[in-house]
Amino acid sequence: MSSALRRARLEAAPRIAAVGAEAKNLEAISKAIDEHNAGCPYPASEVRMNPFELERLGWDEIRGLPLVPDPAISTGRFRIVCSREGAGEGLEETEAVGTSIEVGVGVDEPPVRPPV
Repeated sequence: MSSALRRARLEAAPRIAAVGAEAKNLEAISKAIDEHNAGCPYPASEVRMNPFELERLGWDEIRGLPLVPDPAISTGRFRIVCSREGAGEGLEETEAVGTSIEVGVGVDEPPVRPPV
């Protein structure tokens, strides 16, 4: 084998490995999203990954879901976040206070009072 051919193979090898790693990440995350959505009535809402991993991949989203940096997740791992998580957070419940009103139904009919 000539040295030029050997050099060309060595230069191409890292690119092939990088594409292979990115494709494996995409496949693993996509499969996890499918598994979550198949087993949960609430769809996945985001994917969390280590900030270093996100920077290395250079992705902003996958299959329409945002990729969110999370330093609590170690490199090489990710977490699918369910849209059910956080449901109700930040919502304040108050009691509605209303007053009875009279509503006219027709010209010839007396007004109807709603039950109190």
